[in-house]
Amino acid sequence: MNIFVTGSVSFDQVMSMPGRFADYLQPEKLHILNVSFLMETFSRHFGGTGANQAYSLALLGWRPKLTATVGTDFGSYRSHLVKAGVDLSLIKKVKDKTAIGWAMTDRDNNQVWGFYSGAMKQAVKLSLKDELTGKDWLVITPNDPRAMVNYARQALQANANYLYDPAVQIPRFSRQELQLGIKAAKIIIGNDYEIALLLKNSGLTQDKILRHSILISTGGAKGSLIMTRGEKILIPIAKAKKAVDPTGAGDAYRAGFLAGFIKGLELPVCGRMGALAAAYTVEKFGTQTHHFTLTQFKKRYKVNFGHELRYS
Repeated sequence: MNIFVTGSVSFDQVMSMPGRFADYLQPEKLHILNVSFLMETFSRHFGGTGANQAYSLALLGWRPKLTATVGTDFGSYRSHLVKAGVDLSLIKKVKDKTAIGWAMTDRDNNQVWGFYSGAMKQAVKLSLKDELTGKDWLVITPNDPRAMVNYARQALQANANYLYDPAVQIPRFSRQELQLGIKAAKIIIGNDYEIALLLKNSGLTQDKILRHSILISTGGAKGSLIMTRGEKILIPIAKAKKAVDPTGAGDAYRAGFLAGFIKGLELPVCGRMGALAAAYTVEKFGTQTHHFTLTQFKKRYKVNFGHELRYS
């Protein structure tokens, strides 16, 4: 059984400021928005939704196959991911720059992003139809929208299990494309805003989605909510030693949850694994700067949640 992780691979420019975005915005003037934020910190990191999730899955003992298009400047990033234990055999290098993300974070951990897709625009040329089997897992994260539609179709054709995470790309899809992605997804995940937008744009009700999928809504400091047809499970956050940077916490949560889910662990445990993986991330600037061994992870899990994590 393989885990194929699709999504963006980017160089992230992460900035933060001591104030709040809300202090700069006038709701009645949003139609003529013209604002500037003075940032206090800046750092450059390896990032991207696909790479972030693959990185944390590797820390949790898996060898995920990252599937993405990257640019001619990928050299140092490649070395980093290989060292982490990510399988890059399906990475394709193209004549362009690797995608670049710009993140601005305020004191309340609200974020504004800008993204240059670069090499990611060519992800539509990649195919997993000769790779996927019914035993495999596919992770569909924000990417070139055409590629995301292709991956959903390929998962359906192969009868493969998949996690669907359309997130920031939701407005780019038609109603039919969203319904295609949702159709056979085992897990659908997003923050509370994204889930609300997904329901609105897809025209599907939550009850209809829950007939065949697990729906997860993440809420930052409020924890997360795992919903199935028969129950709603509120997952608390794991305590961070120090909240430094929220960038990438959602990706780490997804990796932690999926790692446990594929092992057959109960949903409350999977959610707590996600919460703990996210806590490791927020303690560092950047999305792939956290480190832990499985022994360290299980020890901290018990400290946070009061019981042993039976994961190997």
